[in-house]
Amino acid sequence: MQDLFSIKGKVALITGGSRGIGFMIAQGFVEAGAKVYITARKANEVQDAHQRLSRLGECVAVPGDISTLAGCQALADFVSEREPALHILVNNAGANWAAPMAEFPDEAFDKVMNTNVKGVFHLTRLLVERLAAGAQPGDPARVINIGSVDGLQAPALDTFAYSASKAAVHHMTRVLAHKLAPRRITVNAIAPGPFESKMMAETLRRAGDAIARGNPLGRIGEPEDMAGTAIFLSSRASAYITGTVIPVDGGSSTRHQ
Repeated sequence: MQDLFSIKGKVALITGGSRGIGFMIAQGFVEAGAKVYITARKANEVQDAHQRLSRLGECVAVPGDISTLAGCQALADFVSEREPALHILVNNAGANWAAPMAEFPDEAFDKVMNTNVKGVFHLTRLLVERLAAGAQPGDPARVINIGSVDGLQAPALDTFAYSASKAAVHHMTRVLAHKLAPRRITVNAIAPGPFESKMMAETLRRAGDAIARGNPLGRIGEPEDMAGTAIFLSSRASAYITGTVIPVDGGSSTRHQ
């Protein structure tokens, strides 16, 4: 039982790892002794995150865009050329868009779905062989998809594409869990509630106090909440869990809006 929650020595790839929830998970992984690859579209943000994380442990920065098949292929090739095995894939990179229903642009719907749904699918399938190589008896390789409580309940904001995409991520998690179980790869999802992130910054600026008061636990999420759940899903402690969607939201998704 001593190493039940250990991820020391594992190799992880985290998309969207330069900020927000991705950075929270990356920091938790690095501090726990994993070798962590982080990627995001903006090279300067990836390098800044790399500098901060490298003070804590082993981190590799890879600028990239997973919203296209070519971008997913380039990222998968980069990691595969350097690592014979990948133990953890965190599909976190995401896009959002809010607009009234009558004005919602078609190109915005495509952008959100391409990143949040197709990017998750393509990157996972392109890394299956490396993940299978990282699986050990009793300790499978892990895919962790970052969904959202907005994929569990109707959102308050006009984020039609985002909420639909996250519901799709949750169901894709279940489908992939069945498909990849024979390869000793588990697939689970985390559905975060409100956390400090660039995507949530404006909402929290306008209504953060009200959101915290309305949460059963009386606060918004902290980095340790997200990192702890991701570490659990990556460790031996969760080896018999696959196809699940875990809300990390202080209980907010248990209430009707």
